[in-house]
Amino acid sequence: MGCELCERDGGPVLWRDGQCRIVRVSSDDYPGFLRVILNRHVREMTDLAAPERDRVMRAVFAAESALRALFRPDKVNLASLGNQVPHLHWHVLARFADDRHFPDPIWAPPRRAAQPPRAPVTEAALAGRLAELLD
Repeated sequence: MGCELCERDGGPVLWRDGQCRIVRVSSDDYPGFLRVILNRHVREMTDLAAPERDRVMRAVFAAESALRALFRPDKVNLASLGNQVPHLHWHVLARFADDRHFPDPIWAPPRRAAQPPRAPVTEAALAGRLAELLD
């Protein structure tokens, strides 16, 4: 059985090094939705050596910092689930008090109608901020 995150990038790549990549998730409701994806197939964080875990978490923290700087969210959610795709990846998601699901997780039933789009943040702006933080 193939792994979609081994076979494809998982979204537009904003930043990549030899160990992991940061992609933007396509979501009309959540434009500040990033994933940090390990470049090789591993299921759990504890399958990594300590330096590798540190590198992945540095990318997660940089993704959070970029979202906070560019989107100014009310909260940032971090999650590493992998139940449907057992390939190590982290969801990094800018949340707003008026988003469809807040304060619930985005997979819960919506509490309200979709809000008008916020001022767009381009992939170039995200990629530039991530490069400043990680390169």
